[in-house]
Amino acid sequence: MNSASEAAQPASDPSAADIIAPASDADQAPATPEVTRRRFLVGAALTGGGLMAATLAACAPTAAPGGGWTFGPAAAAKSAVPAAATAAPAAGSAAPAASAAASAAPAAALPKGWTAHDIEARNIVRRYIGNLAPALKGIYGDAAFAKLADILGAADNYPELAKKPSFVQVPQLFLNDALTPLKPTVEAGVKVFNMTIDKLDQKIDELKAPVAALGYNKQWPGPTIRVTEGDKLKVTFKNNMDETTGVHFHGVEFDDFFQDGIPFVTQKPIAPGESYTYEFTANRPGSLMYHSHHNATDQVGRGLLGAFIVDPKTPTAEDKFDREYIWVSNDTLGGFTINGHGFPAVVPVLAAQGETVRIRFMNEGIMMHPWHSHGYKMRVVARDGYPLGTAAFDCDTLGVNPGERYDVNIKADRPGVWAFHCHILPHVESLTGMFGMVSTLIVVPKKEHVDAIVKLLLA
Repeated sequence: MNSASEAAQPASDPSAADIIAPASDADQAPATPEVTRRRFLVGAALTGGGLMAATLAACAPTAAPGGGWTFGPAAAAKSAVPAAATAAPAAGSAAPAASAAASAAPAAALPKGWTAHDIEARNIVRRYIGNLAPALKGIYGDAAFAKLADILGAADNYPELAKKPSFVQVPQLFLNDALTPLKPTVEAGVKVFNMTIDKLDQKIDELKAPVAALGYNKQWPGPTIRVTEGDKLKVTFKNNMDETTGVHFHGVEFDDFFQDGIPFVTQKPIAPGESYTYEFTANRPGSLMYHSHHNATDQVGRGLLGAFIVDPKTPTAEDKFDREYIWVSNDTLGGFTINGHGFPAVVPVLAAQGETVRIRFMNEGIMMHPWHSHGYKMRVVARDGYPLGTAAFDCDTLGVNPGERYDVNIKADRPGVWAFHCHILPHVESLTGMFGMVSTLIVVPKKEHVDAIVKLLLA
């Protein structure tokens, strides 16, 4: 074993085949042959990009009139649509200029009744699907493909058809977890993680200018720390920022309260250039988090947050799932984000027909967000890491308050592309189309379709 003084080393970069290989973990349900169950990440997260886009285009709600809110994206780049037909932008927005000019049709070619909003909204979805469009034919068949192609206006041969989907063009939690999973060293039976706290530039999507963010191991959200119930941990954070901080493991029931990570309550702050070590036992399973607890409104809002997953020693029936998606929401820096990105740069949730997907909702923001799944019910099986048991319930809209975590299972029994978004509508759509807290659930008929899409995305 490596010594405790060595940094936790990521696994070597796997090939596409490695990413979609079955997992070997015994504490979960058997993995599918196509995708590592635990980190369906690239497989599940990246795979559905093209599919989801079409449904979003088809069922996108009409923008609220008047543009009176302050949540929406900024005015799009000037398109080929006449100024008289251009809707006023929402005020106070921070989203980047859209690439409508690249794919907007001339005014004379606008379908009857369409306005600039429709062109902008379609272009965002085109960015989402990118060059995955041709793969849809082999997955959903000729009839469905023809409908999707018509919805997107594929006959225009628009520029996005030659580009990767938006969510592949920016760093992603799931891609990072899949390609370079955080692995501990082990010293005398203790799992040792060595991490950094850094300043970084974060791209909310592929078109926006980077924002000045913070992150663990130079990423936002930080890498997922994953252990098993009963593991003893030693986690050292080196502060590479120019300000003090502290790290709190949210939801852990510490035996020693001095490990709780609250500057001036249980420790002195971690000064720039210094390191601090937390030592504790992962004494209960569940979806937990780690984040700053010093100048936290600013630091967590700028990205000092991550998922801490403790797998149960003895899984229950509700802990059996085929794929998993970690869904960390925030609503400060960069606007309304899922895993540090806004639509169309949000990875989709993917499943093959017959599979069960576990989604772990984690709210690291300052607002409540009601997550709504189109077409499917969510089976809510745990709250704040505590199993609900016989109190588990079904819903299609689940409000998650700041600091809360909910685990839900979705049984994918019908193929299709289903919108999945916050139902506070100003968090998801403006006069220039969808943005922010929007994703989709993509259910493909066969598991091998996951392989095909993953390989295309990684090509």
